[in-house]
Amino acid sequence: MSPAGGRPQMIFVLGTGRCGSTLVEEILCRHPAAGFVSNLEDRYPLPPAASRWNGPLYRGLPARATQKGRLRYAPSEAYRALDRELSPVLSTPARDLTATDVTPWLDRRLRDFFVSRSLAQGTTTFIHKFTGWPRAGFLDRIFPEARFVHVVRDGRAVANSWLQMPWWQGYGGPERWQWGLLPTAMAAEWEASGRSFAVLAGLLWALLIDAFDGASARLPADRWLEVRYEDVTAQPRQVFSSLLDFCALGWEDGFERGFRRYTFERGRADAFRRDLPAAEVERLTSLLASRLAAHGYPPEL
Repeated sequence: MSPAGGRPQMIFVLGTGRCGSTLVEEILCRHPAAGFVSNLEDRYPLPPAASRWNGPLYRGLPARATQKGRLRYAPSEAYRALDRELSPVLSTPARDLTATDVTPWLDRRLRDFFVSRSLAQGTTTFIHKFTGWPRAGFLDRIFPEARFVHVVRDGRAVANSWLQMPWWQGYGGPERWQWGLLPTAMAAEWEASGRSFAVLAGLLWALLIDAFDGASARLPADRWLEVRYEDVTAQPRQVFSSLLDFCALGWEDGFERGFRRYTFERGRADAFRRDLPAAEVERLTSLLASRLAAHGYPPEL
């Protein structure tokens, strides 16, 4: 896989959020050939040249200095940096972004955002994560050679996790969150549930997963790879071997050293059954049944 016209090969890791996409992105960024935007660049208005040491720092720091849930150094979705250098269109869209949202100005700015950092880091493969809407149509218009890794997780687990996040805006209802109003049929489902917040979280997963399914259908099969978070934790070596093949990156010694830093826990796979009332689990299972089955989640699991 070679860059087109001197541009980096872009690998976009996508997911709904609370789906395991951070784990996948951060492990892929352990590869010596991978470039990325750091959380330091996101927080501070640093020039692209400052990203030169992203890879060596991230791969060389002790594991505790890069662990999620604490002060750390790691790859970032970089929404603050994107807001500063482009526009909030990528960080807070009320709907999915498509090719028609790309203007010549946005095309130039986003291309420069990634290419300038790739040049500074001396890498021809650049990995970046987006959560929420897929934005794949928008990104494909600007980077027609890009490849997309979609990390999917059981929608009931995602809904349960959202409900526990201090930043989840669903408790204010669809009128106050960033996703726009629910489609009519989904709004009726929420009303019929007595405005259950668990159902609302499940409906958000359904809304987003429908957007992902639409995005994947519009892209060539060889540029879209879906991986299940549950498979990542159950068979990590097998899954990451497939991921590296998809990204045209070999399993090098440097990657192996980074990979060994991680432990993969499966204990939270069905935590939603313990965290939510049985009636809410049953309601979510019924509501999401067809979408769960389409992504390899039999409702009885």
